[in-house]
Amino acid sequence: QVQLVESGGGLVQTGGSLRLACQASGNTFSDNAIGWYRQATGKERELVAAITSSGSPNYADSVKGRFTVSRDNAKNTAYLQMNSLEPEDTAVYYCNLGPQVHIVTRPYRFLAPWGQGTLVTVST
Repeated sequence: QVQLVESGGGLVQTGGSLRLACQASGNTFSDNAIGWYRQATGKERELVAAITSSGSPNYADSVKGRFTVSRDNAKNTAYLQMNSLEPEDTAVYYCNLGPQVHIVTRPYRFLAPWGQGTLVTVST
């Protein structure tokens, strides 16, 4: 079974930057789209960004122009570069993978269980 490990979160001031990484085990990474999601306290988990198997990105309106998603198939790793961070970006960030339509359209259907996530805290 594919396992996912997110890393790179931390505490940053408003306007700062962080780069998250999502490391996947197994050999299905390159064939699938990758999604980044976040869940703030008391809120539903939401899609932030996704990248297709061929490298085409798409973003939620709330992060467009500030976040950049990328992938390195040789390393089985996806990245989320987050710039101009705002307090509203505070959340636990998760990644997951699967066919593009399944990871961007509810109900989501993933190929892996959720990882532990990585906490991003943006202070004022």
